[in-house]
Amino acid sequence: MPVGPLINALAVLLGGMLGALLGNRIPERLRANLPLTFGAASMGMGVALIVKVHTLPPVVLALLLGSVVGELIRLEKGIEWLAGKVRGPVDRLFSAKSAGPDPDVFMQQFVGIVVLFCASGTGIFGALNEGMTGDYTVLLSKSFLDFCTALIFAASLGFIVPTVALPQAIILLGLFFTAGLILPLTTPEMIADFSAAGGIIMLVTGLRICGIKAFPVANMLPALIFVMPLSQLWTALLG
Repeated sequence: MPVGPLINALAVLLGGMLGALLGNRIPERLRANLPLTFGAASMGMGVALIVKVHTLPPVVLALLLGSVVGELIRLEKGIEWLAGKVRGPVDRLFSAKSAGPDPDVFMQQFVGIVVLFCASGTGIFGALNEGMTGDYTVLLSKSFLDFCTALIFAASLGFIVPTVALPQAIILLGLFFTAGLILPLTTPEMIADFSAAGGIIMLVTGLRICGIKAFPVANMLPALIFVMPLSQLWTALLG
């Protein structure tokens, strides 16, 4: 039973719906300041994962290759295009006015939460770990953060935020059910380097959410595909 993925997706759905319904009833100081806390939490979780690194060079190489691939296929632009297509129908469905006075700010925040919800190292590792061991505590902890994040961001971004629960559920459930095939092929060193790469992505996601630097986070995601093979290759060749 995929407890963690379902709880995590439900947390985003409920938090997003509640935040969109409350809207301006949530005090401005909370809507302005809590995202900074969420960004700091993302950075903190990222650092906690980065320090688990086994071998740094393959992690760096994976990030470089992943970023090149992401830029070439314009992954972040694709997410922005999809968000723009979904936003209008969702707002019409709920008879809501499009939230966010600045489209650039909207896209910056929306892409950040898509990565945080769907593609964080914590979520991916948590789903794989639960699929193999049955331990859902990693995703349960992430669900608390995701609920609050969805609630606050939906207050300004609107009903498009809870729609992220659908791709999140698909991704986490897919990882859960394929964990039995993936994890037996991995080593603790590969998992450590994978977690470190995810941690770096979570770190820059936090910087983006806080408005410190708009890293092209989505374009970095292919690194998660490259990091474990590169880690294994590096260990086999250089020890």
